[in-house]
Amino acid sequence: MHIKLNHYFIFFALFFASSIVVAQTKKISTVALNGWANNSVNTVIFRKNALTTYGKIQYTAYYDSDEYVVLAKRNIHSDKWIVQRSNFKGDATDAHKSISIVADGSGVVHLAWGQHNNRLNYAKTNGKGSLVLGAKLTMLGESENKVSYPEFYKMANGDLLFFYRDGGSGNGNLMINRYNVSKQNWIRVQNNLIDGEGKRNAYWQATIDRTGTIHVSWVWRESPDVSSNHDLCYAKSIDGGQTWMKSNNEKYQLPINAGNAEYALIIPQKSELINQTSMFADHNGNVFIASYWRDRSSAVPQYHLVYRSDGKWNTENLNFRKTSFSLSGGGTKKIPISRPQIVAWPKGNKLSAAIIFRDEERGNKVSIAYSRNLNIRNWKIDDFTAPVGDWEPAYDAELWKDKGILSLFIQEVKQIDGEGNAQSAPTAVKVLDWKPE
Repeated sequence: MHIKLNHYFIFFALFFASSIVVAQTKKISTVALNGWANNSVNTVIFRKNALTTYGKIQYTAYYDSDEYVVLAKRNIHSDKWIVQRSNFKGDATDAHKSISIVADGSGVVHLAWGQHNNRLNYAKTNGKGSLVLGAKLTMLGESENKVSYPEFYKMANGDLLFFYRDGGSGNGNLMINRYNVSKQNWIRVQNNLIDGEGKRNAYWQATIDRTGTIHVSWVWRESPDVSSNHDLCYAKSIDGGQTWMKSNNEKYQLPINAGNAEYALIIPQKSELINQTSMFADHNGNVFIASYWRDRSSAVPQYHLVYRSDGKWNTENLNFRKTSFSLSGGGTKKIPISRPQIVAWPKGNKLSAAIIFRDEERGNKVSIAYSRNLNIRNWKIDDFTAPVGDWEPAYDAELWKDKGILSLFIQEVKQIDGEGNAQSAPTAVKVLDWKPE
């Protein structure tokens, strides 16, 4: 009898301990219940950022059901969010016009919203820890009338970079501003880093590694038709964006264009190649780019990982999808899969990685494909939530960098093809926290 009791005790102790591990590994908190859900504007992947952390305070932003810009915050150890509706409204009916936020080195939150070939909408909070936005501001006042895809990135010293497109789809240029946190002013770093030469434009993704190197990759698009996306190019900067190099450290003559760009991979037009996905640089500065497209030998678009090792670019096809689809036309598309996010982390002397995505084949849930060791290419997939409609992943880069916690903005949304709007009731805005074991 004594032995059986010990066995029962051990069983329940192990069960309870495993439950704690699971609870610590994945946790969902609710920010609010009134998120705009008539399209995917709150969940598009190019939100840089949907979530951001300064110290122990995490911030998020979203459009509510009346299209107002809302800021919220919580302590990273708490599930309780404090919510503040701002005085600003955005045209949430256009899914391009997402909200991007970041906290600078002093703890002030900067926010840009409602951008799709229009005048810059930019403001910042009244001080560290505040959720109250001040008056609308300019940055430099030049080339700020046709702004799209605002993205904030934080430098190691607390300064900010602001990336945006000046111009339209198929004919736009990549601009970069820098915010000096001590002087509280913006300067122009690049007027035209990647030049479409009046014929095309670059759809980019960017990341900053721990050494401060800025990495940018992009696809070219020849027209507003998404099917004209092609190729995958790369550049990096080790001096805050002033000068740029190829992966072999050869210096670019700026601006970068289709003729002098480094091509990490040649991908033809009409390959279902998506634009604006994600990239990540690990603790050693190794670069990983996640995207999807259809290989010439297949009718099914697959997620791919593009990375550089041993002095050359490599591509890995995850090759788990079964369903074909075709990308063409303009506006925000309704697509059966989301664009992916990519993160990587060291595990002993191995490198692990995770690709976050949504796929109709898996019930439109938040899914994570992960490999514990990239050298053996053994990917497993877990589904983390109930269905989230046409959601795409956006995560807190600062919390991942500092704590190794993947904090995802979650909302069930519906996107009608070609910039249409559904008549959907508001849905809950949530945050999912996942920490790899």
